[in-house]
Amino acid sequence: MAAKGTDSKSGNLSALPNVSAVSAKKLVAAKIDSVAKLAKSSTASLQKAGLSEAIASKAIAAAKAATKVKSVAKKTTTKAKAAAKKAPAKAKAAATAAKSSAKKTTTKAKKAAIATPSKISKAAKASVSKVKKAAKETGRKGGTIKVPKSVDQMDWMKRLKKR
Repeated sequence: MAAKGTDSKSGNLSALPNVSAVSAKKLVAAKIDSVAKLAKSSTASLQKAGLSEAIASKAIAAAKAATKVKSVAKKTTTKAKAAAKKAPAKAKAAATAAKSSAKKTTTKAKKAAIATPSKISKAAKASVSKVKKAAKETGRKGGTIKVPKSVDQMDWMKRLKKR
């Protein structure tokens, strides 16, 4: 981590793994004062700045990883902000869709309520006409039970007459 006596540019670089405060000061002196510049530089340029080849390659790898993490974090933040902006619009669209669906359902229910009495009256008229037709045919309401009109038509009387 950054030592107390270092400036902020070398402090950012010394926060990387394998980059000491002394190495960070050498990099700042060579005008490599940010993590992005370190990630873009070559091992040869870092060796010219005074770092060993091993430390230079490790520092570049660490800077590239840090840059990648930072860019991924930035993209994620941007996506989150965009989603947050879109959320109210999506909620409003969903509410509008729900409202229109409720309105359609209400309209259908009203139409059904208006149509139902006419359907009931049609069914009632049809059943009344069936009863009247059955009454004309059999002389009584309902056509399933045959009730004799006189005693002479009863079964027991017919059997007595046959004897």
